[in-house]
Amino acid sequence: MPSASGTTPGKLPFVVWVLAAGTFLMGTTEFVVAGLLPELAGDLGVSVSHAGLLITAFAIGMIIGSPTMALATLRLPQRRTLVLALSVFCLGHVIAALSTSFTVVLAARVVTALATGAFWSVGFVVATTAAGPDRATRATGTMIGGLTLANVVGVPVGSFAGQFTGWRGPFWALAALSGLAAVFIGRFIPASEQRAEVSMRAEFRALRQVRLWLALAPAVFIMGGVLAAYSYVTPLLTDRAGIPEGAVPLVLIAFGIGALGGTTTGGRLGEYRPMATTLTAAAATALVLFLLIPLSTNPVTATALVFLMGLTGFAVNPVVTALAMRFAGDAPTLTSALTTSAFNTGVAAGTAIAGTALDSSLGLTGPPLVGAVIAALTLLPLIVLAVQSAPGTSRIVAQRSPSTRSRNEERVHDTSHH
Repeated sequence: MPSASGTTPGKLPFVVWVLAAGTFLMGTTEFVVAGLLPELAGDLGVSVSHAGLLITAFAIGMIIGSPTMALATLRLPQRRTLVLALSVFCLGHVIAALSTSFTVVLAARVVTALATGAFWSVGFVVATTAAGPDRATRATGTMIGGLTLANVVGVPVGSFAGQFTGWRGPFWALAALSGLAAVFIGRFIPASEQRAEVSMRAEFRALRQVRLWLALAPAVFIMGGVLAAYSYVTPLLTDRAGIPEGAVPLVLIAFGIGALGGTTTGGRLGEYRPMATTLTAAAATALVLFLLIPLSTNPVTATALVFLMGLTGFAVNPVVTALAMRFAGDAPTLTSALTTSAFNTGVAAGTAIAGTALDSSLGLTGPPLVGAVIAALTLLPLIVLAVQSAPGTSRIVAQRSPSTRSRNEERVHDTSHH
């Protein structure tokens, strides 16, 4: 069995792939609702826009839960935290699958989100620590790759299954798989992987870094823009593009393939050209979302734009995540949680505004218009960050462990302005 932390040069540690599998389940549960909105709305007796609150509620739970749970579990063994988070995740899906009340399902989504926030905030720290500073961006991209793979496999399969079993079928499947994942991660994360000596003061001191907030802001805007359109893409595809309901999962697969490609490309290019990568991808995302308004009446162009939406939008994620972790210095845990909160702040705001736009006179074109505007705002903090960066900045580095801290501090000092 491969070592959890050891790896051959140039390759990521095995533990990173194990944790990426966990993020696959988390990503599936967050986004699968977008493909099940009609079924959920009909079964629970609410409108489609109201059912969209299940996405918003999950995002809000992540916003609150990620930093709260990260601090609450700061001194707990990492393996115990990850297993506990997956167990609560499993329980939340069981409650939702058994309920006939929209309110109960909504509350279960919030509880599930709290567990997801705990898993992600700890998982990113474990993965980047194991990978080391030279491969931190790749490790981050792989973790997010588990999330985007959920869009390639988990969301389309869940959407397709929901057409035959109802929305409860995918929820039961997620409950079972997360239970197995808890056992699996308990087996492959070594018990010796304990929390390092931590300082609450150091964790909060990182919040004074202006560059940290400049890295978090793009995470808010890019996910807000993409998810504003994606959350309500099913009615757009069926009612505007004329795509049969049974073919919608295929379009969701196209989005997932684009997102996976974007995450992979962004993770690799971002190691060497972080600002050029993020600025180009953010501008392209805003353009794609805007084009979705006039060109979504044709099935072919609509599918192509949904693919490009994933490709360009998700290229930003691994880069800004790694930047935030670098600027965190000695406080990676809280910053990892704040990064998760930042992405989900965008999701919550984007889906809420898009839902309102859907019910307005804009109709089906409202969500992509909202998404285009929010995505365009991503450029503002990125431009400020690019101006503040030294001309010689070429590679993202991350501080992770006491053994590498001094070397990393020297590298950050050499590659960026303070």
